Amino acid sequence: MPVIAIIGAGPGLGAAVARKFGRQGFSVALISRDQSKLDAVAAELEADGVSARGYAADVLEPAALEGALARAAADLGPITTLQYSPLPSRDYLKPVLDLTPELALEALQFSALGLIHAVRAVLPAMREMGEGSIILINGGTSVKARAGFAGTSLAFPAESAYGEMLHDALEDEGVRVRQLVIPGGIPKLQLPNGIDDVAARIWEIHSAAGPFRTMLIPLEDGRE
Repeated sequence: MPVIAIIGAGPGLGAAVARKFGRQGFSVALISRDQSKLDAVAAELEADGVSARGYAADVLEPAALEGALARAAADLGPITTLQYSPLPSRDYLKPVLDLTPELALEALQFSALGLIHAVRAVLPAMREMGEGSIILINGGTSVKARAGFAGTSLAFPAESAYGEMLHDALEDEGVRVRQLVIPGGIPKLQLPNGIDDVAARIWEIHSAAGPFRTMLIPLEDGRE
């Protein structure tokens, strides 16, 4: 059975993606910092017929993140899809004149280095199987910097650059690396089916080869 690990899983987009993939036969590993919240989401998914388990880890703690992914693989089977979508701290959305070196480093650790640790934990199994997908979820500052969102304007492009390099390096090995850019808060985007439309788009980019970056909506229509 294929397995998706959702880093940054919660009751919103993470749960919607879990339901979408679960209905396609995936087991789901939910990863975020709070085990009790993960257990609640997993219980709701199980009630909907989706096989899901929670594994607590902070993306700022590499050993904990790698350990959570290892436990998930031991419990559920090799991870065949990785979604990296932790929600950035509000501190990363401060104006550029308030950006300190310490905060910039943390934002980079959260977005870029966290992704690198996660990928290195799951990629060997994907390459051995000759298939898999790695999906990055980012806001509009991954494409265009904004002075009012300094942390993500610095860190999302670094995450994107790593993802794009992986896309180029792995495209002949059956491992797809894709990015979905969501330029704004999902509730404000007025999608016909709300968050389920986002989950459906993530399933689409997981399922087929294509360019590295996909925009959920045009950048100029969003706010972040």
